[in-house]
Amino acid sequence: MADGRWLVVGLGNPGPAYAGNRHNVGQMVLDELARRAGVTFSARSVGGARAATAEARLGVLPGGAPGARVVLAKPSTYMNVSGGPVSGLGQYYRVEPDRVVVVHDELDIPFGDIKLKLGGGEGGHNGLRDVTKALGTRDYLRVRVGVGRPPGRMDAADYVLKDFSGAERKELAWLVDAAADATELLLTEGLEKAQLQHHTKT
Repeated sequence: MADGRWLVVGLGNPGPAYAGNRHNVGQMVLDELARRAGVTFSARSVGGARAATAEARLGVLPGGAPGARVVLAKPSTYMNVSGGPVSGLGQYYRVEPDRVVVVHDELDIPFGDIKLKLGGGEGGHNGLRDVTKALGTRDYLRVRVGVGRPPGRMDAADYVLKDFSGAERKELAWLVDAAADATELLLTEGLEKAQLQHHTKT
């Protein structure tokens, strides 16, 4: 870690066919963070990592100082091979795993809820599993955006590759906004503060 920078990665699949899928909610959150920071993603290969990236400052630090320095990244690879881009970007920007934040969809959390954690298992999420393998550790931060379990006997893999339902889309902008808030708070005031605010029902 050369300069206190963070790497914030939104997981998903590339291309317009996948853009509205539940599996791509992490990239939706990254788009919101970029919008807030007034930056635009540039698709390029950085350090051998295929990703759309943007450098920014997010949030406001305690005391009113400018927000955290971050590299925002959306891998250009498919979800199940997300690890290469995350590892490559971390090495290129000299960001240690404990300052990597992965924003992703989470089946085990109800739609509309957000949870944050450091480390732990991958819960069957292939994108997370590949990130863990590439980084060589589970000790990176996760912003887990709840998409809920599939209805009936629908396969989980099919469920996450479908767009949000009509009812969910009415709440989706709010959910993406809340996940962006949680990410900013994590970066500026730490995991405990972000968990306290976003894990508590109001």
